[in-house]
Amino acid sequence: MTFLFRRRKASNAKKIGLPESNSVLELTIPSHFRCPVSLDLMKDPVTLSTGITYDRESIEKWIESGNETCPVTNQVLITFELIPNHSIRKMIQDWSVGKKSYGIERIPTPKVVLTSYDISDVSSKINVAVNHGDVDKCKELVRKINAWAKENERNKVRIIENGFGFVLSSSFDALASVSIEKHEGLLEEILSTLIWMFPLGLESQSKLVSPSSLRCMAWFLKSQNLSTKQNAVLAIKDLLSLDQQRANALLEVTKDVLESLFLLLKEPIYPTSTKANSLMVMYYILTLPKTSEISTSRFLKMGLVSLLLEILVDSEKSLCQKALGVLDSICSTYEGREEARKNALTVPLVVKKILRVSAAATEFSVSILWKLCENGDGDALIEALEVGGFQKVLVALQMGCGENTKVKATELLKGMNQNRKKLNCFESSADLRYLKKSY
Repeated sequence: MTFLFRRRKASNAKKIGLPESNSVLELTIPSHFRCPVSLDLMKDPVTLSTGITYDRESIEKWIESGNETCPVTNQVLITFELIPNHSIRKMIQDWSVGKKSYGIERIPTPKVVLTSYDISDVSSKINVAVNHGDVDKCKELVRKINAWAKENERNKVRIIENGFGFVLSSSFDALASVSIEKHEGLLEEILSTLIWMFPLGLESQSKLVSPSSLRCMAWFLKSQNLSTKQNAVLAIKDLLSLDQQRANALLEVTKDVLESLFLLLKEPIYPTSTKANSLMVMYYILTLPKTSEISTSRFLKMGLVSLLLEILVDSEKSLCQKALGVLDSICSTYEGREEARKNALTVPLVVKKILRVSAAATEFSVSILWKLCENGDGDALIEALEVGGFQKVLVALQMGCGENTKVKATELLKGMNQNRKKLNCFESSADLRYLKKSY
């Protein structure tokens, strides 16, 4: 195939009086240097099991698209392993150097590609190091995996696909069962590596929800290291999101986890993402039928209701939605409702968030109001009327919501309608059909 290449200094042709056409030269690239798929000069030639050589980028795209055959021979591939063709690559580099005058740059030597064998080898060595209690060797191997993962996304995928998550999860469980204090540094490194492998498979998850693993993560929630705390709460959140019943196991192995979550939410030094993860873990714990009342009682003694209302005042929408979810769970208990009613900001803030944050936040807000006005609580209904709750709930109902929320919204409107005569906020002859939307 013939290509036209412009010399590097072709732009100077006019300056020295040469015809512009002299700056363009024809160059033929040998056919065996070109990728059969892209027809471009190969930068990283690799050979399939069929013996045909392709450029790595082109053939990987072909395979990732779901193709299981060789593009040239149409043979079904026995294996998808790509073997670097060093001979062709060296010939292409030599040819590029010889054609330097045509403006062709030497093809750089590609980085060594991570293989399944490499990952399997490190996995075996980590298992041996853990069994022998060789902490330093284990750290070295974990850091090696992290270094590979940082090189490119392809390496990350290969590491995950080759089951390295299970190796690390098993190691985490084994080390934590021996001694958390003794292996704290190594356990921190393993957990930080596992984070970018989520979501893990069922076998890996089973190792991380063992009593020793959960105890270790709860221990990390009290760590002085900010990064360690963030990784721990993120790991717990992801595990509970896959199976909420695991929150019971977490509460069984440690009683300090509630306080740790509260402090993560309270301290201003923690980023929004960490606070959001803490709220999600709280939500999973508070929605457990068996332990919700006990957990709610402990959170109330810490002052969680006031803290949630502070979040609702000026936090971003994502955090507000999660805070409303937790407050809704708290209001599911009698003690929680009583504590929420005591705070003068509860009803005004909850009403304000209707239609202002998200569809889920609106449903949480309606649910909270409904629980606070349970049994026809006139004070809560009147307060909701005073801050525009009737209009907000009516519009939320008109705009469409879940069936449970519709029932609650309808009951709220009936209750507020019965109490509206006690206020001057409505004229006695007001026609609800002409109510204006509050936004």
